[in-house]
Amino acid sequence: MDTINTLLNELSQQPEMAAVLSQLAERPAVRELLDQFLVVHGNLSDVMPDLLRTYDVLARRFAARSTLFLCGNGGSFADALHISGELLKSFERRRGLSAEHKEAFRQWPEGRELADHLEQGFPVRVLGLDGSLASAVQNDNPMRDIHYAQELYACARPGDVLMGISTSGNATNVCYAIVTAKALGLQTIGLTGQDGGRLSSLVDIAIRAPGNTTKSIQESHLAIYHTLCAMVEAHFFARSQ
Repeated sequence: MDTINTLLNELSQQPEMAAVLSQLAERPAVRELLDQFLVVHGNLSDVMPDLLRTYDVLARRFAARSTLFLCGNGGSFADALHISGELLKSFERRRGLSAEHKEAFRQWPEGRELADHLEQGFPVRVLGLDGSLASAVQNDNPMRDIHYAQELYACARPGDVLMGISTSGNATNVCYAIVTAKALGLQTIGLTGQDGGRLSSLVDIAIRAPGNTTKSIQESHLAIYHTLCAMVEAHFFARSQ
């Protein structure tokens, strides 16, 4: 507890963190998740400022029903899918439908049962799941590694967010997607390793996980994005739902 109080006091001296810390003060459940994160993962205390900035961006953009796009390669692609799975349905809290949506469902056959079992989710899309598009881009376009960028360019809208995941920070296709997001005016987040690579110089927020190997960085990524997903969920949903 002393560790997080000290850290939050230090962050309060940064003007750009005022809005983030204000949200945190209004949501004790989110603050509790940060306490738990530092108790279990004290070695990740250096990522806290950028974790908080990312939480603030996602909370604001999801409130506006913007979409979070995700991309990565190999294990980082699997992490993108993992994040998506935690956000599209309940993670640690029940996310029942609103009364308005329940009423809309109940007008239709099987609607009452659906309304009792469907859960609210956040708009999330993992780039690269469309194999047909990826193979077409790779076959038809002379520029390599732009399938993520192509998909994002076709689907993103103002206000959306892109998170690129790369342990080295140098994945070419992820960097191309980030550049495309910047050109479209999206907010960009990088989840990478301590060095950060090229990715960290391109994004608005770079979460640099410690570690000397791909495996250790990915293990840190898991702890970071699990906490992030739980924070976003706690921001919008009470446990009693």
